[in-house]
Amino acid sequence: MSLDGEDPVMIALRLVAVVLGLAAAALGVRVAMSRRFPAAWVRLARLTASQQSRPMRIGSAQAMIGAGLVVQQAPFLISMPFPVGRALFAVSLLLLVTAAGSYALLRR
Repeated sequence: MSLDGEDPVMIALRLVAVVLGLAAAALGVRVAMSRRFPAAWVRLARLTASQQSRPMRIGSAQAMIGAGLVVQQAPFLISMPFPVGRALFAVSLLLLVTAAGSYALLRR
């Protein structure tokens, strides 16, 4: 798993996915730690009153989804052995399942 011989468009898409994943993780951590949504996000997303009352739940799930996306793209951007790439993919799936579980179970 490396970038040797790949299409430049696919490399660009993978880099965009990593940047979006990092942005989602950073925003999710910010929301979860501050326990409030950014004002622009509330206006643009048109969050309902029930959604506005649970920033910890939404922020932590968003941070894990962003981290899962970054971890999933790592084997394609960094040269590493195939078994390590499979392990990182498993970690990515575990992060995504944990995000869904934390969103469903966390009551704050």
